[in-house]
Amino acid sequence: MRLWKKAAGALKDRYSILIAKLSPNGPCRNPDLETVIIKATSHDEQCMDYKNVQRVFKWLRTSPLYLKPLLYTLSMRMDKTRSWVVALKGLMLIHGVFCFDFPSVQKLGRLPFDLSYFSDGHISPHKASLFNAFVRSYFAYLNQKSAFLRFEATKEDKISVMGELQTLRKMLGLIDLLLQIKPRSPHMNVVLLLEAMDCVMDEVLEVYSKFCKRVHLVVGRIIEIGGKEESSVLLEIVKKVEMQGDKITTYFDFCRDIGVLNVSDCPEILRIHEKDILELQKIRDGGVFERKNLEGNNKGDDTGIVIYENNNAIVLRDCSATAIISEQKQSNLKTVITDQWEVFDDDLIVDAVNSASNGTSTVPFIATNNPFVDSWSIVPYIPVCSNYVLPDLIIL
Repeated sequence: MRLWKKAAGALKDRYSILIAKLSPNGPCRNPDLETVIIKATSHDEQCMDYKNVQRVFKWLRTSPLYLKPLLYTLSMRMDKTRSWVVALKGLMLIHGVFCFDFPSVQKLGRLPFDLSYFSDGHISPHKASLFNAFVRSYFAYLNQKSAFLRFEATKEDKISVMGELQTLRKMLGLIDLLLQIKPRSPHMNVVLLLEAMDCVMDEVLEVYSKFCKRVHLVVGRIIEIGGKEESSVLLEIVKKVEMQGDKITTYFDFCRDIGVLNVSDCPEILRIHEKDILELQKIRDGGVFERKNLEGNNKGDDTGIVIYENNNAIVLRDCSATAIISEQKQSNLKTVITDQWEVFDDDLIVDAVNSASNGTSTVPFIATNNPFVDSWSIVPYIPVCSNYVLPDLIIL
């Protein structure tokens, strides 16, 4: 039975190659390339035909224009096959295509074929269900990866923190899909499937490494510039990362037990320092908001800097100048007139507004929970522009 199945698969491959050679050249057809693709995705379940796989990649390295006929031929073959062997080889081939840094590859979007409901028609239903699940999970990841590459290549907002957080969320989903690709029975210990797991292990290491680097960069950036919404989203991501770390460790242990050759040491699981988590929680809860001065420190000096702490304003002003005091002596009582006025909240608000209107504002607007903070705008503020001696009003 097994020999008959092998012979039947070989006949199908020969027939497909004959049809390819007789097909005419065109924008989507290249008989020579089609022949190599059919050989690379043959029905032989012993192992992947890496010689012909490299020939396919050689065509692609020659010119990105060969991507279109490659995808056309591969799509036609994937849509027609009911062999898990051909389907898995086709997925491994398209996985290798993603390694090419071509704009046409990055902007591909969803895969041009669908194996979401793939079902093998040549083996027993019980055994087929195990291989069907593997093919479907592998396709689900590659399809999502292709969409992610397009998202990265075409997104307009590539520098904002919220845009980077959106990318991290998508990468978390990719890692979850990767961890679903695994044999679900010890009876699936075949060479071809283990070769596919080698590709998957490489992908886990690469994607997780990039993800960890981007998380550390985003943590540092949010702590530096603040942002309640951004810190809240990042804390949710960090929580999911901690849960995912245990799954990755278990996944690597499982692959090592089933004999996957390409299993290296488990990658270092991402851990966010407790200090950074506390800082993010403070920012999310509105606990600390600071404006740095020109020298880059957070402490006030004598330049009139306003430091925001717990939503309260601490105003530091220069009192080193000698006050000009006019004195009027009468009956041992005196009234002191000075241009060194005490600064109150209302004065600061008006000064800030007046300075802003002149384009010379150096004092930021003070945040307050007072519902009447805007009442200053009702009555115009007329400052006193000259110093003069007033009579002593106490003795009148």
